[in-house]
Amino acid sequence: MTHSTPGSEPESTEELLPIREVARQTGVNPVTLRAWERRYGLIQPQRTLKGHRLYSAEHIAQIREVLGWLQRGVAVGQVKRLLQGSPAQAEPVNSLWDEQLLEWLACIERLAERQLDEVFNQALALYPSETLCEHLLSPLLTHLQSRWSAQASARVEQVFFLSWLRNKLSVRIYHGNRLLTGTPLLMLNLSDRPMEPGLWLCAWLASNAGYPVRVLEWPIPAEDLALTMEHISPRALLLFSDQCIDPAHLTRSLDAIQCPLLLCGRSVSIHQDLIETLPALPLAETPLAALHCLQQLDLPDAE
Repeated sequence: MTHSTPGSEPESTEELLPIREVARQTGVNPVTLRAWERRYGLIQPQRTLKGHRLYSAEHIAQIREVLGWLQRGVAVGQVKRLLQGSPAQAEPVNSLWDEQLLEWLACIERLAERQLDEVFNQALALYPSETLCEHLLSPLLTHLQSRWSAQASARVEQVFFLSWLRNKLSVRIYHGNRLLTGTPLLMLNLSDRPMEPGLWLCAWLASNAGYPVRVLEWPIPAEDLALTMEHISPRALLLFSDQCIDPAHLTRSLDAIQCPLLLCGRSVSIHQDLIETLPALPLAETPLAALHCLQQLDLPDAE
């Protein structure tokens, strides 16, 4: 492959892609790609005379290889050495995430919103949303839910963090929707908890995957769901609950739905016997599993 010199137009006849298209193909947003390049020397694209980044098929393959290491829990700062085939002198795989988990927990315990903003923004700049969800946010929520169940005094901490998380993710979903067109995915809360973190993680992951998203976080009576579907006309509907739900409500809700459907959350396990009596539908217990199910539903492409 012919590489351009800094500040010159590339001369190669190979098709080169702009950063937005690379982000669409790989799921790694432009901010993260730039951070990998500047901070860690990962993925060095060609440049146009105006300084715009251009990526080759080789670059895209490298990005996917980086993602593979990140999914194994390797710190982004260690990936370059692994790509070069150097002997691993890395810390234990989970130590990076354990360290970040402790940092987040300390911020949450102190109700330190500004510090929590900072660690979130740092993580978001370096890691794709799926990696963050798998290695940090989901383990963090599991830990917090256990702590909140055991400590009646943790109510303020719970409200603080869930409000903060919802606000952070909803802002990113809003800006994602501004850049996307077409019919949305509708995310509907079946539980009686308005600040349902798993629902917002589902919506955030779908938004980062290129889908417009609408979130209705308060339960909707089954008799009103048909009207909701008529007004929004979603490309698919995700029903989410981590709690027990009324079987009759679920059955009536399913009767009102005329689009691809996914049932997500721990209710999938809680109501396993009931679900087996219903028409077959995709099931997912976790936000990551929900994203993968949505991607397999053969939905119209997000525009």
